[in-house]
Amino acid sequence: MPLTDIQIRQARPGDKPRKLSDERGLFIEIRPTGAKYWRYRYKIDGKENVFALGEYPEMGLAEARSERDKARALVKQGKHPAHVRRTERARQTLENQSSFKVVALEWISGKVGISDSYRNQLTRAFTKNLFPYVGKMPVRDVTAAHLLECLRRMEKRGATYYAISLCNWLSQMFRFAVRTLRADADPASALYGAFVRQPIEHSRPMSVADMARFREELQTYGGFRTNTIALELMQLLFLRTVEIRRGRWEDVDLEAALWDIPAEFMKKRRRHLVPLPARAVELLKELHSITGGRGLMFPGLRHPDKPVDGSTFNRALERLGMKGFTCHDFRATASTHLYESGLFRGEVIEMQLAHAESNKTKAAYNHAQYLSERVEMMQWWEKFCLATSNE
Repeated sequence: MPLTDIQIRQARPGDKPRKLSDERGLFIEIRPTGAKYWRYRYKIDGKENVFALGEYPEMGLAEARSERDKARALVKQGKHPAHVRRTERARQTLENQSSFKVVALEWISGKVGISDSYRNQLTRAFTKNLFPYVGKMPVRDVTAAHLLECLRRMEKRGATYYAISLCNWLSQMFRFAVRTLRADADPASALYGAFVRQPIEHSRPMSVADMARFREELQTYGGFRTNTIALELMQLLFLRTVEIRRGRWEDVDLEAALWDIPAEFMKKRRRHLVPLPARAVELLKELHSITGGRGLMFPGLRHPDKPVDGSTFNRALERLGMKGFTCHDFRATASTHLYESGLFRGEVIEMQLAHAESNKTKAAYNHAQYLSERVEMMQWWEKFCLATSNE
């Protein structure tokens, strides 16, 4: 006779465990302690086995019969329900250990051939834009719709270009997840073309009038002195913003008027010598009195052990009144006016700009190449910049 819920509820424990049978192999075991456990008895290959289903009353009679039926279906396939459950639990454990965040950080840390700054950029991009929303989800469960929602948030705040880059990185990460058997497909690939890249605004040089206005505004700017020093150094030395930001005092020789930038701090990963004209030396001496006690020339305010934020100098340039220009335009400005002067050879200008080697047949890059001409050129450029203040 099938059991009823009243029978089970009213069943009292004895001195020894006892069983109340239902049907089709299902029974409930009542322990002397009063605990009641559902069991399913079955045979495979002529051998009797018992499968634990759950505890009463957490698992009621109807649920126990449903679980019994699932187990019976497995037995008909020649599978032991306990083995299947262990496998499923192991799979679930693996899924829990394979969250989107875990897999993403593993992919980022395992990328080879990239710089620390690029690795940090990837970590920041995922941490800010993805982890708060899909970080805890199993990576296998993250869909294109989830990712699109995250990237749309970026688009709304004006970071469309960044969203396109992140979509490409996501695709690489999901391919890694597929290779490591933690995902079945790359949902990011479905988002290609979902965002339209705005036309790139190329660097534009400042005219002599623009340069004069820049130098005039420098004199009255009321912001941090370190920012105005950085802006003037960028005009005089036409280094990239990141190269200025990462500058370290140990690489600067004020007596020799030379800044020897290690390869790891350069975009092209090549050591770069920067001859320092007199005004640059003067500015660096002043800067040293402010930040000389630290390794970094331009430490961040919140985190002095890290360089100042990448947007700081551009914001300072904008507050200076130079709307429409960015710090990168100092390089275009120097390049344009140096070439127009007709006084210096192209290879000397390109070497000082730290551009890629144009003649690929040359055996090796020589960081000290044309150094005497570059010293002369930097001195001429300093005079040109300072002269605009008087025009």
